[in-house]
Amino acid sequence: MTIAGNPGRVLVLGSGGPIGTAWTAGLLVGLKRSGVNLAAADRIIGTSAGAIIGAALATGHNLEQFAQLPASADSARRLDRADPAKMQQAFAILATPGLDRAEARRQVGALALTDRDSDAEAAQLASRRRLIASDTWPEHLTIVAVDALSGQPVIWDRNSGVSLVSAVSASSAFPGASPPIQIGGRSYIDGSLRSLTNADLAVGARALLVIAPLAHRVPNEPLRQELRIVGARTAATIAPDAASALTFGSDLYDPASWTPAYQAGHRQSTTIAEEIGEKWTSARHDQSDE
Repeated sequence: MTIAGNPGRVLVLGSGGPIGTAWTAGLLVGLKRSGVNLAAADRIIGTSAGAIIGAALATGHNLEQFAQLPASADSARRLDRADPAKMQQAFAILATPGLDRAEARRQVGALALTDRDSDAEAAQLASRRRLIASDTWPEHLTIVAVDALSGQPVIWDRNSGVSLVSAVSASSAFPGASPPIQIGGRSYIDGSLRSLTNADLAVGARALLVIAPLAHRVPNEPLRQELRIVGARTAATIAPDAASALTFGSDLYDPASWTPAYQAGHRQSTTIAEEIGEKWTSARHDQSDE
């Protein structure tokens, strides 16, 4: 699986649950205020939380809306309604030694299908629609999800015939947190089941910037392998620093952590803006020289 064409500068936005969503939003808002506008990427690849932020960023929506937990009653209710036992069951499947990754995704998909609930699915779609405020696919956005029945990953863009809201909703549908999303008669779930970032889809990129909200909580080697696969001339990864990591806590679905995580991302942006800006700008110049 790769994205079509030669993508130039690629921004990868990884998964991170609701709190990772808030942190990523704060980071991007802060970087933009410092003169680093990552919406100018030639390609944005979004997974789970990254699909939500990626869609909002690519459609030109004001990410400052994420400074507070979305006010709709169903948003707060969904965070409180998360089923930790079912999420842990999914994580346990994924961590089973020796279990083939495709088989692990199928087993997690079977678990997700027990969450089928038309009312909850409608609420998920409505919530995502409010967050991204658009159902028009930007030309440079790619979203990753997984077929719940087959366990096979899918990548969607504006030519896939899938609505943007449905794609974002499916990519962020993790078992125990939100229901699978029906698209074309099939059920789809969280793209993080393939990879927390799916950075390897950016093969051919001249420059790669990966924002990985969960990099402080998982082994680094899978992401390093993905970066080697891409082989970009310029590559950088942004993960939560120590202060940001503290705001994540142990529960990525704790509503009380939303605003602190956003603020931490915004604060962290000021410490990295110059370095990231130099790399992003130099990559653009390298591209224009070819």
